[in-house]
Order: sequence, then C-alpha cells, then structure tokens
Amino acid sequence: MDLRLNSNGVNGTPKMVKSSSMKFINGETIDHPLAKSSNNNSYSSAKGISVVRNPGHNKGLAFTLRERQLLGIHGLLPPSVLTQDEQVYVVMQNFYRWDNDLDRYIYIIGLQDRNEKLFYRVVTENVELMMPIIYTPTVGLACQKYGLIYRKPRNFLDFYCWKDGERILGLGDLGSYGMGIPVGKLSLYTACAGVQPHQCLPVTLDVGTNNEALLKDPLYIGLRQKRITGPEYDDFIDEFMRAVVQKYGQNTLVQFEDFGNHNAFRFLDKYKGLYCTFNDDIQGTASVTLAGLIASTRVTGKSLCQGTYLFQGAGEAAIGIASLLVMAMEEEGVSTEDAHSRIWMVDSRGLLVKNRPKGGISPQKVPFAREHAPVDTLEEAINILKPTCIIGVAAIPGAFTEQIIRNMAKFNERPVIFSLSNPTSKAECTAEQAYTLTEGRCVFASGSPFKSVQLNGKTFHPGQGNNAYIFPGVALGVILCGVRHINNAIFLKSAQPYQFEPEGTLQDEDDSDESSKKALGELGTLIAVYALASMVTKENLDEGRLYPPLSKICDVSNKIAIKIAEYTYANKMASHYPEPEDKEQFITSQLYSTDYESFVPDVYDWPDVKGQL
Repeated sequence: MDLRLNSNGVNGTPKMVKSSSMKFINGETIDHPLAKSSNNNSYSSAKGISVVRNPGHNKGLAFTLRERQLLGIHGLLPPSVLTQDEQVYVVMQNFYRWDNDLDRYIYIIGLQDRNEKLFYRVVTENVELMMPIIYTPTVGLACQKYGLIYRKPRNFLDFYCWKDGERILGLGDLGSYGMGIPVGKLSLYTACAGVQPHQCLPVTLDVGTNNEALLKDPLYIGLRQKRITGPEYDDFIDEFMRAVVQKYGQNTLVQFEDFGNHNAFRFLDKYKGLYCTFNDDIQGTASVTLAGLIASTRVTGKSLCQGTYLFQGAGEAAIGIASLLVMAMEEEGVSTEDAHSRIWMVDSRGLLVKNRPKGGISPQKVPFAREHAPVDTLEEAINILKPTCIIGVAAIPGAFTEQIIRNMAKFNERPVIFSLSNPTSKAECTAEQAYTLTEGRCVFASGSPFKSVQLNGKTFHPGQGNNAYIFPGVALGVILCGVRHINNAIFLKSAQPYQFEPEGTLQDEDDSDESSKKALGELGTLIAVYALASMVTKENLDEGRLYPPLSKICDVSNKIAIKIAEYTYANKMASHYPEPEDKEQFITSQLYSTDYESFVPDVYDWPDVKGQL
C-alpha cells in the first residue's frame, strides 16, 4: 500500500483493507514447525479461475484432477499433477538457475505473488539461504531498483510494517522505493514466527524525496517533490495512525521502520502510550545486539559491567543499544551513572563529549555525552579509551580499519567486534578481516551475513545479529494476546530478576495501567533478550556463533511468544478472551501452515434413507 501526501494535502484518505520433515536441495533433512503436516482438509468455497489467480488459494499443478473438475479449472492447467515436495524441487532448480541475487529476489517474490503457501514452504525450508535474498543485503539493491521490478500491490490485515522511505538501511533517502523493506520484513514475520500472512500489510507513506537522482529519474514511480516536513507532515502521520485504529481497532500492531533519526525517536515517544507500536531500528536492534553481548560474556569470561563499549555512530540504533545496555548493567548491580561511564560514542563530529566545540549533541545523545577532551577520530578514541568492545552502526564502509582491529587485539585477549551496518556494502569490516587480523581471537557479529572463515585449521561461523531473531516472536505474542500497548520498556528495560516467571511483583505494588505497561515492558525485554541468549549453545560459541543457527529461528520466536502470553495473561494485560489454559498449545495452534487446503467438499447421505434416493 502506498499512501501519498503532496504539497496540496492528503491524496486520498488512508483506508486499509484489513510434512513434518523437509529435505533441502542439498539433501539435508530438518524438522520445521511451519511445515508439519496437519492433514489440512479445510474446504474452501472459492471457484473458477479466481482460485488460480489468488495466491492464498492457488496450488499450481498441485490441484488434483477432482479439484480441477469441481472448480471448473480443468483444461486451464497442464495435465500433470505435482506434489508440493515436487514443486519445491522445481522452485529450487529455477532459483539456482539465476546467476545474481537480484534476479533471485525477483523470482522468489514473484512466487509469493502466485503461490503463497509454496513461497513460505520454500523460505522456511531454506531460511539460511533465503533470508539474505528476501531481506538484507539483497533487499537493499531491490529497493534501489524498485521502480523497475515493481509488480503488484498487496492488501491484507492485523499488523502494519510501515515507513516513509527517508532512511533505507544505510542507503539513505529512497522515497517510495523503500517499499521493498516492509515487504521483505513482513515475509519474515510469517517465515520466522508463523504470523498469518493475511494479517500483515506493508505500507509506505510517500511524502516526497530529497534524493535528486530519483527526482530526475524519468522512471521513478514515487511522488516527484521534495519531502513534506513540519506540521503538515505530522498531521499526515497522525491521520494515518487514527485511521488504523478506527478501521481495525486498538490491538492493531504498527511497526515503524527506517524513519530518519529526527523522526524515529519523537514518534516512538509520541505514540507508544497511544497505540500498539514499536520501532524495530531502535528497539529490535537493541535487543538482538544485547543478546549477542550477553552471549559474548561466556567467551570473554567478563560480565557486561566489566566491559568498555565504544560505538561508531550515535543514531537511533546506537542510542537504542546503549540504553538497553545500561539497563542490563543495572541488573548486574551497578548504578546508572557507572553504567553510562562504560559507554562511549563517536559520530561524524568525533567523540561524544559535553560542550563539544563542533556541537551536534541532540537531545537523544545528551545522556551519552561524557566529560572528556574532544577526540576527532574513531582510531584515536580507541587508542585512548582501550575499549573491550566496538560496535559499528553508522553505515560507514571500512570504518574498522586494519589498524583499529589490530589495536583491539593488542588491548584485549578476546576483543569483541560488532560490525552491524547493513547492507554488506556498508559493513565496518568483514568477518574475514576481523578473524584474520586478530589471529582468530575476536568475538565477532555482523548485521549482514558473511561466509564462514577458515583460519589456522579452524572454521569460524560468524554470528549475524539479525533483528529477525527478535521482532517476529514479539509481534506473534502481542498479536495473539491482544496487547494494546507496547511500552518503550518492552525493548529498552531489562527485568532479569523475573527469571521468566509469569507472576510479576510490580502488579502487586501498583495496579494502575501505567504500572502494567511498565511490567510488561520489563518482562518483554527479558523474553526477547534472555530467551535468545539462552538458546546459544557451547557448540555455537565454539564455532564463533553468538546466535543460534537461523534454522532454529522459529523455535526462538515461539519461545518468545509463549512467554509473552504467560505474562500478559497473568497480569491481566491480554485482551484476547477466554484465556487459554495451555499457552503453548494456544500459540502453536495459531501458526501459519504451508500445507495446501483441500477444495473437495465433504459429502454425506441422509440418515436412515441410504440407498432409497
């Protein structure tokens, strides 16, 4: 969906339309919860060519001969009948036939537009292969070429992922071309957590673009004007949010994605108490990064509060990570002041210090501005501060230079290096550079996927700090339980003392609604962070992974959703009634299934008159 605001006002009112074992192409067999056979015999009443044209109903050549006759589509399809397993094989053969990832992206997204269940079967069965195609890093290139590859709109709903195209990954202002991000992200909600695809709607609010290259491009499909800003822009966002709730209710989850820094923080603060909403760039990134840092402590042997952290970047991702890191260190027993003293940031004007001559200290940066002499470069800051961990989130390619990485190895036995910027072309360093220059001693994580690294007879599998470990499970739990508000604390405050117990103590102290939101937020972070970190095994750490293999991502999402359900019902924050007795069964029973539905109706005879008619 593309809603537009031009200089003359709103262009239209924003109205939304609401086998248990799998075998990979390489022969590996796995179990996957979204593909378990359920003997799906649900009967659809759809008929005729509309069935084939509807991606939610279309089975392609998997329609049986009887189904084709009953539906009136016999003769419209080739006579061959294929099983879904055979269709998966055909899809993968075509997938590998393409020699570049953009063509693979176009092909696999085209499959989503034709046969939804087959698309999700392929993605869930090959999640480690497909995620870099339907999301980062390939989706960045797809956004840049979106005007050439655009095919059709999508209408669904219960959950929005929306953006205004101002800050697409590390690629800047892409205007309406940013639509590729919510499309890809919502695919992951289904593939990684089992959220029903018909409940999801990708949205771009087109308010123009300041990208001169796009404005001059005759093939640009977006609104050809400079970005609307100020009160007119804010009124448009307010109108959209009101329209969502008016049409679909207070429970509709709205995810902010890739908004500019100057808008991301203020919208999060403005709407968090009014709507069910979160910002994945701030809160999701913070959660997945903290989970990786917690896992890294099992390698370094040092707690979080024993580390010194230096960020390359001071935008929404850095502020979100640092804020959550402060909360986590407080849970280890240190004061807020001491926690802040261990966090440093470098932005485009140098080290973030109070009264910096070059200025640039926005309100969000103030809590992390330190008392220190000005420092101009990242390398100089590292030499002075000697951090145990560096975290890159500024999309500056190669920011972690050879000298910086060598210095990190010089100052630390096990240096922690997080190169988190997306897409791959914007990464601060590669996995190979990090492992090679530290002689295999670094603890590494990246935002985009990197291939394994062979060094001194050992194979390192770099961990990818992908937000997909966090946001699908949180959304699944929130949607199914009917949670009406996601307080900022759900991602930015830790609650380790709860130890996943569903019975909290805050509710007893204060039964107010605000206290309930705070309690949910604190436990939500515990679920999203500690559940993920707890699933990292010793074998994973030995391989260099700080996160579970992506093949386990559905298990992570389900665990998060189940724990959210337990807590929200225990503390009377869930609006879905009646309360399910078995929360795990409740969650798993709602998951999307890739099994095809049957189009053959049940038949029966009249009682006691069989054979007389």
